[in-house]
Amino acid sequence: MKSPLLSLPGAVPAEGRDEGVAAHYGDLFREQRALADGTGFVDLSHRGVVTVSGDDRLSWLHLLLTQHVSELPPGRATEALILSANGHIEHALYLVDDGETVWAHVEPGTQGELIAYLESMKFFYRVEVADRTDETAVVHLPAGSVAEVPEGVAVRETAYGRDVFLPRAGLEAFAAEHGPAAGILAYEALRVEGHRPRLGFETDHRTIPHEIGLIGSAVHLQKGCYRGQETVARVQNLGKPPRRLVFLHLDGSEVLLPAPGTPVRLAADGPEGRQLGFVTSAVRHHELGPIALALVKRNVPVDAPLVVGTTAAAQETVVEP
Repeated sequence: MKSPLLSLPGAVPAEGRDEGVAAHYGDLFREQRALADGTGFVDLSHRGVVTVSGDDRLSWLHLLLTQHVSELPPGRATEALILSANGHIEHALYLVDDGETVWAHVEPGTQGELIAYLESMKFFYRVEVADRTDETAVVHLPAGSVAEVPEGVAVRETAYGRDVFLPRAGLEAFAAEHGPAAGILAYEALRVEGHRPRLGFETDHRTIPHEIGLIGSAVHLQKGCYRGQETVARVQNLGKPPRRLVFLHLDGSEVLLPAPGTPVRLAADGPEGRQLGFVTSAVRHHELGPIALALVKRNVPVDAPLVVGTTAAAQETVVEP
């Protein structure tokens, strides 16, 4: 969906998965600093919004999700995954229950497939699943923001800020009251800085939760009865994930950022050495310079200098090997 905030002065449309909102509004680093200082907001109105209502909503979702939600208190934010039968990540949900309805936002364009799966699993449970994307826009207020949100809307409050499920018709009025707006590139820079993986960026068709550090935050190890649980338990108790997420400081002398999928190799082997992983997200940060997240083989030494394409990179551990 195309956001009306693309009409704001300086707005440059985002491309790819974030098409429909602004990449930035003319000053990427100023927008990052504003978010880091707890001011402004980010337009995430391109994300899908799904609700689940009904008396059985929490107990039913508890059977399907990787997270423990059967006793989720109203207003407490959490995140959860839906896995394949082999334990690979298929969906990521960022949710909150308002006491009557579970609100979740998901990656743009994935809500249809998610709803189809949820509908197929309703059986005799007293639940109603709805696509609320057309009428609801997600906006993000950064940590430290004192901005007031309209009464009666669902809010996910986490350590990184508040995700507000705003009526789409009120998006322009919200922007006028709570600006300045920051683009998705500023939001992504802080996400990468925070080592937070994103579905479709840090995941591919074979990613399991252990590889990208989602055990605990999105996967509860003291519950069962969800699809893919066997893989989670087996890797947790008996094995090691084949890959691990790393944070990279990139050589700042390079003009271009590496594209997702750019090979990662040991610096000692040079640009023609054996590929040991690939970049998943790369951004320019207002303080750290060019940084990235990457998936590498588990046995890559944690202190080994790396090279991304032809760019030197120093790694920080996100997931222990």
